Amino acid sequence: MRDFAISENPRVQAQLDRLGALSLPQGRLGLDTVRDICARLGNPQRRLPPVFHVAGTNGKGSTCAYLRAILEAQGLVVHTATKPHLVRYNERIRVAGKLISDGSLADLLERVLDASADLGPSFFEVTTVATFLAFAETPADACVIETGLGGRLDATNVLENPAVCGIATLGIDHEAFLLVPEAGTPADPLARIAFEKASIAKPGAPLVVQSYAESPLASVLATASHIGAPVALRGRDWWAETGETIAYRDARGTLSLPLPTLAGSHQADNAALSVAMLRHQNIVPVSPEAMAEGIKAARWPARLQRLGAGPLTALAGQRTVWLDGGHNPDAGQAIARHFADSAPLHLVMGMLTSKDPSAILRPLEGKLASVSIVPAPGHEAHSPADFAPFTALPVRSFANVAEALAALPAEGDVLIAGSLYLAGDVLKRNDEAPD
Repeated sequence: MRDFAISENPRVQAQLDRLGALSLPQGRLGLDTVRDICARLGNPQRRLPPVFHVAGTNGKGSTCAYLRAILEAQGLVVHTATKPHLVRYNERIRVAGKLISDGSLADLLERVLDASADLGPSFFEVTTVATFLAFAETPADACVIETGLGGRLDATNVLENPAVCGIATLGIDHEAFLLVPEAGTPADPLARIAFEKASIAKPGAPLVVQSYAESPLASVLATASHIGAPVALRGRDWWAETGETIAYRDARGTLSLPLPTLAGSHQADNAALSVAMLRHQNIVPVSPEAMAEGIKAARWPARLQRLGAGPLTALAGQRTVWLDGGHNPDAGQAIARHFADSAPLHLVMGMLTSKDPSAILRPLEGKLASVSIVPAPGHEAHSPADFAPFTALPVRSFANVAEALAALPAEGDVLIAGSLYLAGDVLKRNDEAPD
């Protein structure tokens, strides 16, 4: 799988062009290549500050945002690795709290690409090792690292001694990669995905998880038991109830924590998972006060983000414009819950052909005033005809988001959704690139 990135810096762009030419060799899955690259560069994954490793179908990026904000509220220096980027590749690597500089990024990518040229590495293997190098060579108090696809075979899974691992929500996504039949793995699709995610667990390191349905939960527990990782399960080892606050409790006591600033009721669950991860590890002390401050301070772009004033939103007049990069059924349900009591929305949507158009449209049935389809920049996207079976509304097509916004009726708020690639383009064009 390729990812695409551009940079205004010619040195960075030269390395991104090299990355873009890489592909995953046919039939090669596993961690051997990324381990070989790490070994050639001094095994940087073994020289990191304490690692908080997070997997999940949805919510893992937000959980990482809460972890980072809480740790920084404690006064700690934090490295953060998240994916994908929205506008600039640099967003993937935050070194000591700041996006990696163009000069450092170009140097690191060049080092890894040169060292691994004869190994036929993939995009994700190179970028992961570059991230580890950045984190190993700059002092910090903690690392927050998000997995990419799955967990078991994700390049970040060469990490050996994390302080704690966590799994956010589980759902069906990336089926072509995570549901390939393989001997000895669960047959049930959600249990198989649970197995892939839970395989980031490491012997002796706590694995903190949300509550799941019976089949995926059994898969998580069996996988952790096989690895030798103690499990902290929501509803058994820790609890979090949401009202006007997050009422959290575990064996260490109770906490009353504020609700997140991030929109969406599901964000309280992501915040609670981050708190549980911090409470079930003993390497990095964090106070309840820092947890409360971090939950309120956390930001995570393109996840039910209310866009600010800018060139794109000006086309929508006085209406509110929301942006969400969600593209699978769980994301669709979360979006629908957030807008359950709102007036009908104008949906502007672009979605990759590898995704299911019904994932967003079905949960929003009865909540939409109009449906406008736009391309997902730089990628193959569904046509308007692909969306028509899932809505009774006319499906209109536009060349871009600006045209779609300008053509909307005078009333009703707007939701732009369906793809993180589309979300990144929107943020760039509205002058709201993540910093």
